[in-house]
Amino acid sequence: MRFVNRWRAPRWVRFWMLSASRGGDGWLWCALGVVLLLSGGPRKLAAVSSGTLAGVAGLTLVLVLKRFSGRERPCAVEPHCWATLRPLDRSSFPSGHSMTAFAIMVPVALVYPELAPGWFFCAVSVALSRIILGMHFLSDVLAGSTIGVLLGYAAYRVLL
Repeated sequence: MRFVNRWRAPRWVRFWMLSASRGGDGWLWCALGVVLLLSGGPRKLAAVSSGTLAGVAGLTLVLVLKRFSGRERPCAVEPHCWATLRPLDRSSFPSGHSMTAFAIMVPVALVYPELAPGWFFCAVSVALSRIILGMHFLSDVLAGSTIGVLLGYAAYRVLL
């Protein structure tokens, strides 16, 4: 955590991480839903509904888990050397951005396997950005990503 918080990343890494984190705020997933609804073919409703179900379940679960974990964020322990993002709350565990990214990515990738590499890259970028920007510890992101994968697969199985 200290190494990451003190690392003065190159400009392109800073741009990538800030963009990924902002996209993970919800813009990326809303854009994905709109694109799929406009041009997703016959399985578009299945992809969007399972992604939405998994995303909502993830957001609900993260609120409960954060309430009970009470783990402080890395940026509260040590200031970041270049990132100036402000967290929405004080709790670090688990990463809601990572959970949502993987919860939405999994069912969409299962419905549209040809899109899987691109959306996997987006989900990993969002998760990685949360560490690089000092918002979460590695364990927060790994837990959030794992729970997101499980929620995404469960929503896919329930709705398809």
